[in-house]
Amino acid sequence: MPAEQSPAPLPEVADWLRRRSWRSADRSADRLLAAKRAAGPAGTVSVVLPALDEESTVGGIVEVIRRELIERLPLVDELVVVDSGSVDRTAEVAAAAGARVVHRDEILPRVPPVPGKGEVLWRSLLVTSGAIVCFIDADLREFDPAFVSGIIGPLLTDPDLQLVKAMYDRPLETGGAVVPAGGGRVTELVARPLLNLHWPQLAGFVQPLGGEYAARRSLLEQLHFPTGYGVELGLLVDALELVGLDALAQVDVGVRHHRHQDSQALGRMAATIYRTALERLDRTHRLKAAEGLARPVLTQFTRDALTREFTAHSHEVAALERPPMIERPEYPAGSS
Repeated sequence: MPAEQSPAPLPEVADWLRRRSWRSADRSADRLLAAKRAAGPAGTVSVVLPALDEESTVGGIVEVIRRELIERLPLVDELVVVDSGSVDRTAEVAAAAGARVVHRDEILPRVPPVPGKGEVLWRSLLVTSGAIVCFIDADLREFDPAFVSGIIGPLLTDPDLQLVKAMYDRPLETGGAVVPAGGGRVTELVARPLLNLHWPQLAGFVQPLGGEYAARRSLLEQLHFPTGYGVELGLLVDALELVGLDALAQVDVGVRHHRHQDSQALGRMAATIYRTALERLDRTHRLKAAEGLARPVLTQFTRDALTREFTAHSHEVAALERPPMIERPEYPAGSS
């Protein structure tokens, strides 16, 4: 029998991967600083860390950003930690490290807050002023300033870009063992299949659920913000609908070390993300089982050990179902 051929990503996705995927080192510090100065007010940058009980990590992140990207290389104009109700010393540690700390409940107080990361990100637009807003999760360890400079870089140098996501390896570190590509379980089991099936133009994003991304305020202020874990998927899908694939990009920033959640928490996250996707399918009247509702191809990524490049691998998503065996004439009647 002839060997089966793997399906290919959409031609526009393959082209996008070639043109809109970079490494953080592709733009030098001098180039970024020159672009920022040339952009004037359009090049102002606000970095936002949403935080809930992250006293062990938030201070280190703030210190690195302040030292490397405010004092040494002045790319960041504003560094804000939005505390969403921590009961530990998150706010105190962040302030001592040099961030401006704002409590979620103090922002837009006439609108009662609800729990969730997306709620914090949405409210952060009211207490920041940068033309470019960069979101960074507050639970990262071994934080590299490239997580910020890498993703704001394309926005500073290319006025046509609107949103840039970080891509990286996510090792799973648990019980003293490290699984090199074991992190991102909800991405691989829920988000990537949903995007590949229903929004195949977004199949090229290595880390669609990653919490490190930057966007122009003029885009963010037009988007719906799911209040919970679905915020990353929701913003990405809505940005595609609003500005198109060519206005989106991704940058390789290396390795992301962070706290991992247990299986029940991941289940809640997965359900929220699925619900977010359903809301968007319903909003665009795409829930009917019509031709073209889903593209049955899944694109996944591995990093080459030698070149360190991410490589796309596409696989057909089988949807064939067999009828109940009892309906088959070959099945012996009454055998059950």
